[in-house]
Amino acid sequence: MPIPPFDERGSGPAVLFGHGTMMDRSMFAPQLEGLSDRYRVIAFDHRARTGAWKGPYTLDDLADDVVLLLDSLGIERCVLGGMSMGGFMALRFALRHQNRLDGLVLIDTLAAAPISPHEELFHGLKDAGPLPEEVVEWHADIVFGPTTKRERPDLVEHWKERWRHLSGDSVYWESGSWLRREDVVARLPEIRVPTLVVHGEEDGILPMSGAEVMAERVQNGRLARIAGAGHTANTEQPEAVNAALREFLAAVY
Repeated sequence: MPIPPFDERGSGPAVLFGHGTMMDRSMFAPQLEGLSDRYRVIAFDHRARTGAWKGPYTLDDLADDVVLLLDSLGIERCVLGGMSMGGFMALRFALRHQNRLDGLVLIDTLAAAPISPHEELFHGLKDAGPLPEEVVEWHADIVFGPTTKRERPDLVEHWKERWRHLSGDSVYWESGSWLRREDVVARLPEIRVPTLVVHGEEDGILPMSGAEVMAERVQNGRLARIAGAGHTANTEQPEAVNAALREFLAAVY
């Protein structure tokens, strides 16, 4: 695999972020801007947003891609953050490569097995050409919280326009990496590094109860509930999320 594409800003301890399904590394622009005065902040693209989009591949494969990125950048240890699918990957990275971590950040994600009823929708994207408009609209409706849709329609339209340029095939293989993932709730106590669980109070995809379970069962966890945020808390309420990240990173480093 080639080294994942990435954006980097700042110097100091390394903090990496991986995005969710249909998103890309640009979703972490607020974190690159807001945290890079003290940290080396890196946002990277998973395979689906690169020329290596064709699967099948697994969440473990995506975790191995992060090892490749760390090695290529000469980073021995980092805080690894992931949103949704990126969080599914980050959990598995922590279970396999905990020696490479100083901390873990889990944004609107889940340790339990899939709860989404939309496998048939994703399956229909194979060989679909450009992402269908109905999928774009559906995704915008469920990803963003009511506050964001009401107060930040520009953010919603920005992402809808980006999604219109995606291929259905890339999203098909992307979703395939996690739709049948195993439940890792029972393994959460194996995660010893400091862990911040960030969850939007208006997340209509993944329940707050799942965030509570992760924060409670890892050995050193804390939960940041983000008011006014849906499934993409770090883009919808970046100031609140950055404040929680700053407090967490100050305790780690």
